Amino acid sequence: MPTDRFIDQTADLRALGGRRVWSLMVSLFGDLALAEGDAIDGPVLSTIMGALQVKPEAVRVALHRLRNDGWVTSTKSGRISAHALTAKGRAESVAASPRIYARTPAADTPWQIIVIENATMTADEGFAPIGPRIYVGSGTLTPPPGALRFSGGTAPDWLRAQAEPVHLREDYTALHNALAGLKDTLPAPGALSPIEIAALRCLIVHNWRRLVLKHPALPAGLTEPDWPGQRCHLLVDDLLHRFARPTIAAMDQQQAA
Repeated sequence: MPTDRFIDQTADLRALGGRRVWSLMVSLFGDLALAEGDAIDGPVLSTIMGALQVKPEAVRVALHRLRNDGWVTSTKSGRISAHALTAKGRAESVAASPRIYARTPAADTPWQIIVIENATMTADEGFAPIGPRIYVGSGTLTPPPGALRFSGGTAPDWLRAQAEPVHLREDYTALHNALAGLKDTLPAPGALSPIEIAALRCLIVHNWRRLVLKHPALPAGLTEPDWPGQRCHLLVDDLLHRFARPTIAAMDQQQAA
């Protein structure tokens, strides 16, 4: 079982927004059981969700919803149910994974600015609007047909300010503060059990996912040095690599013990 100390250490992350249980489970399954054939046994899932301070009845309701939505499937062997992503759940999780688990971009990553033909056109996914018909994005993106493209150099401060998703600054700041405090208090990875690491990663991935998927990815050259989204990315990258994903077998062994 997760220790009281672990529950206390993760309190700030749990206090952030986005506490819908079904959404927490989407983050959990996408992190722990993404491969075809991966399944999480009911007792293990209950223990992880308990570490997240989610009540059993809320777990049951969330599973029911995810099954109805075609996201999760459950099979029973004896008295134990095993839960896994459906093909739909895996496909959508795989599609989001590059953004969620991306390493922090290098400072010299190229970027571009494009002007599209008319106001009714939309830029390809990945471009951020900075004005009518004007978008910026990574230099590796393919502009839509007919767009006028310019390679970027050193971005001026006003352009960085316009490219950033300002409406998310407060949420990113709150997440950064929670992650920074967590980094300072967590023990070495070996001091946490596999189930505690699973719960920790779920909280990190979930709170990061609900922000980072709301806007296009921006090269480092298009963000201000103090942009909280970039500082969050550095902490998320560090914590997810420091606390490596536990195997389902390791969690099963801990639960059985």
